[in-house]
Amino acid sequence: MPKLKVDGIEVEVPPGSTVLQACEAAGKEIPRFCYHQRLSIAGNCRMCLVEVKPGPPKPQASCALPAADNQEVFTDSPMTVKARKGVMEMLLINHPLDCPICDQGGECDLQDQALHYGADTSRYAENKRAVKDKNMGPLIKTIMTRCIHCTRCVRFVDEVAGVPTIGALGRSGDMEITTLEQAVASELSGNVVDLCPVGALTSKPYAFNARPWELTKTESIDVMDALGSNIRIDTRSGEVLRVLPRLNEDVNEEWLGDKSRYACDGLKRQRLDRPYVRRDGKLRPASWPEALQTVASKLKATAPEKIGAIVGDLVDCESVFALKQLLDGLKVASMDCRQDGAAIDPACRAGYILNAGLAGVEEADALLLIGTNPRVEAPVWNARIRKAWLENGLKVGVIGENADLTYRYSYLGAGAQSLQAVANGSDDFAKVLENAERPMVVIGQGALARADGAAVLAAARAIADKYAGGAAGFGMLHTAAGRVGALDLGFVPGEGGLNTAGIVDGAASGEVEVVFLLGADEIAPSKLQNAFVVYQGHHGDHGAHAADVILPGAAYTEKDATYVNTEGRPQHAYRAVFAPGEAREDWAILRALSGALGAPLPYDTLAGLRAAMCEAHPHLGATDALSEAEWGEFGAVGEMAETPFASPVRNYYHTNAIARASETMARCIEELLPAATKATGTNG
Repeated sequence: MPKLKVDGIEVEVPPGSTVLQACEAAGKEIPRFCYHQRLSIAGNCRMCLVEVKPGPPKPQASCALPAADNQEVFTDSPMTVKARKGVMEMLLINHPLDCPICDQGGECDLQDQALHYGADTSRYAENKRAVKDKNMGPLIKTIMTRCIHCTRCVRFVDEVAGVPTIGALGRSGDMEITTLEQAVASELSGNVVDLCPVGALTSKPYAFNARPWELTKTESIDVMDALGSNIRIDTRSGEVLRVLPRLNEDVNEEWLGDKSRYACDGLKRQRLDRPYVRRDGKLRPASWPEALQTVASKLKATAPEKIGAIVGDLVDCESVFALKQLLDGLKVASMDCRQDGAAIDPACRAGYILNAGLAGVEEADALLLIGTNPRVEAPVWNARIRKAWLENGLKVGVIGENADLTYRYSYLGAGAQSLQAVANGSDDFAKVLENAERPMVVIGQGALARADGAAVLAAARAIADKYAGGAAGFGMLHTAAGRVGALDLGFVPGEGGLNTAGIVDGAASGEVEVVFLLGADEIAPSKLQNAFVVYQGHHGDHGAHAADVILPGAAYTEKDATYVNTEGRPQHAYRAVFAPGEAREDWAILRALSGALGAPLPYDTLAGLRAAMCEAHPHLGATDALSEAEWGEFGAVGEMAETPFASPVRNYYHTNAIARASETMARCIEELLPAATKATGTNG
């Protein structure tokens, strides 16, 4: 390991480290614009200049200079200080002086470094260069005159997103960053706004809304997919203005999907802000006591076997736990959290989580994807797969849709026949799995939400047993943020109970008289017309359209809650704003309903609820930790249909009630999706 001195401090760094990394190891701050630890080295901004001895008698770019034994690095010598001032003067030659109207104002790297490392005067008196703004789609606002050609955006879309739509034209003073007037067609495009060190690329939906010092910042968890990406919610005056990623190396690194980042405007549209009760065929406003008493009276008058409950994709653990306790008190056995009908076996936890963890794919050398398209189901994890493919030579095999996943893979086939070929070893990719040291088998909801889903799951389990060491190499990629938590809590049919399909069919036939929908918005209202429907949720979406009583709940930004991601990691979301109008947190509504039923739940506070939940399910109390799950039997061996596996996400921008209410997501659909995808409307 190289040993060198940085301003007289001796440091030892790993082989292959740069001088810049050595300086950071010594606690020295080095200014930079083009360098980013997750991107390749460009070395073109020259802001990171340092003096190095022995070496040429001139400052050197520390980001591109390998650290070596016996080097002496000076980060604040007169030569270094003068060089940085000269570089900053060059960078500001053409940069417009429009900080007061720039959305980067207050959180701009160029502002900060000009203050600390720049000169206080400029010798440049000529006219500044002007550059035409470019079209980068509905999410990225461009003011390209501000661009300093750091090429972070170019490297990100090429290396991380895998959609090389941003590039450079021209040279020297005529160089321009451009997309050739095309929108950046990537589910991760918004990350270039975070990467841009100046105001050249900013958020188009957020433009001119607020200054950073006006915002209240709340750390929370994203629910737009099942990754549980760590986010920061920025609010002002009780309104969510933007969502940004937080660093978590084990989950989302520092990236965030576009839907997670920009669908937040859907939180203020089509909201349910007061209870409603259907009278004379129309939903009419009601008071809380009236709405709760209406529901309680109907539940009391209905036999338990004629009551069913379905939990939606965005529901937190506390609400699921409270609803299950309420239903158990009523002796209701018909309940389910699998809106899509996925054949997930709740008896074995290792059978429905990603056992190796999201970061585990970087250690894998072979990956089999079954019935999943991670690019639209979990774009941030898809970028991690691409990183493993680029850096570690990960070999990927796909059974399902032959889609553009941003990396090369072996396409094994569309459905069950190809799955069986891998299981019996007749497919060539079976040999890849067999020879791999750390293989992974990941099955998606597209292979499970079908009549033969249990048989497909059993076949995937057999492949994991045969080639991947059982639980260590088996994983399930979910699309619903609340699914794993609800499965952990046992929100599945009890003895003699009906699943989602049974509840819906029973409602149509009259066998099920009352259906309780907790945030369940993916079921067609027409299928529930013959039942008395109670909808508890936050948006006037599909579930509310079918309702006879509406109980307005809180969205994920409006409550303290626990979510368990697809790898089985419990994480806490925190309230950033209050729910609108008379809406209340879901667990509190259920507690009030239990009181109206005359059997109040045994807690009055969120802390009391959590204590009861963690006592019954201890692993939910281990926040941000992965609990090892025991490998066992799951799935059911049987015949598999030849119907091709298809991802459940047909339209990335419209997968839940919040996204469907978002104007920004609607613009993305118009500009970024092909006509065939737009026609599907929602997930289906």
